[in-house]
Amino acid sequence: MSESIQLKQNIVVRSRPDVLYRLALEPKRRMKWDKNFVSAEYEGGDGRLTNNALVRYKFRRNLLGLAFTAKFGQLQAPQRGGWESVRHVGPLEKLTQSWSFKPMPGGTEVTLSMNARVRYKWIKAPIERVLNNMLVSTLIELQRTVDAQGAQLMEDMGKEMAEKQKAEEKAAKEAAKNAKRKK
Repeated sequence: MSESIQLKQNIVVRSRPDVLYRLALEPKRRMKWDKNFVSAEYEGGDGRLTNNALVRYKFRRNLLGLAFTAKFGQLQAPQRGGWESVRHVGPLEKLTQSWSFKPMPGGTEVTLSMNARVRYKWIKAPIERVLNNMLVSTLIELQRTVDAQGAQLMEDMGKEMAEKQKAEEKAAKEAAKNAKRKK
């Protein structure tokens, strides 16, 4: 029985939707900034970003080095677009990625969604972690490509939140220890 994974993140990037649309969806441009892929190229055809265009992707080794073919769909430049795997991708029955770009004052709200169907229940948690890390790193790299200062700010905020969370967990453990001692 297959298990579903649904992930979604959004950030604000100081750039125009049309620029981000091309960076995120055009395979050759994506290869220049997205460190999750080692290759991305059109299969046959005229090599243009159109609905039903097939693209051959290959992930980095730390993402299992999986190679797969994806079909573009729901392309509406410059608001949204995405792709879905044509066949299974390793332990995944299906993998989809969709982008939306919403103009707003000072930039664009970028939303990246990934959905996957895992073939085996026991592998859902580790695959979900890998896909979530990929999603976050993709958004940070996209932001860094067009807005290095904003990306640094996002990274610093993420580190601060992680440190704050660790400190809170440590304080909670200490409080629990002290409560046990008083009994």
